[in-house]
Amino acid sequence: MSTPQDTLAALRKSYERAELDETRSAADPLQQFERWLGEAIEGQVPEPNAMTLATVGGDLRPSTRIVLIKGYDARGIVWYTNYQSRKGQELAGNPWAALQFHWVELERVVRIEGRVEKATASESDAYYASRPLDSRIGAWASPQSQVISGRDVLVKNAAVEAARHLLSPPRPPHWGGYRLVPDRWEFWQGRKSRLHDRLRYRQDGGTWIRERLAP
Repeated sequence: MSTPQDTLAALRKSYERAELDETRSAADPLQQFERWLGEAIEGQVPEPNAMTLATVGGDLRPSTRIVLIKGYDARGIVWYTNYQSRKGQELAGNPWAALQFHWVELERVVRIEGRVEKATASESDAYYASRPLDSRIGAWASPQSQVISGRDVLVKNAAVEAARHLLSPPRPPHWGGYRLVPDRWEFWQGRKSRLHDRLRYRQDGGTWIRERLAP
């Protein structure tokens, strides 16, 4: 019987869905991102809002995890999480991070790099209030990234917090938003023969410079 490792070298995929060139891409990376995100949503790509967040801790060990984009504008890309989690601690020590979207069905990747700052308290309060009640309770119940003895700890914590806050839990002080302020974007479109299209946008004196990278 063959194993997954036996088949790895033989796995092949030809990328032929679309192309990306300088004449068809937006001059502003945020506009290009909005265009591609809209196409991912319209195309019903599974979880088009899922993105990989990469951070680096004080020990210089990189770590990644999936988070969900909850907003974007000219100021940057926003998500919400526990400030005391591993990612929160790493961002407190090193605010530089990277994001990546991978829309497999569209054969597209978007990479975003920049400095991370906390969202305002009013932004975090507004988003927290919009979440389902069980998610708001969960933000109180989970000591994210800490070692726990078992799932029963979470269940018990949730029951305690639900009884304590009833239907109106306030936003926990350890929970809120982050915003990555981009200074570099890359848009990757899979192409045939591994001659992929890569367009990078980088800031230079407040202006976005668009340039093609070799695949």
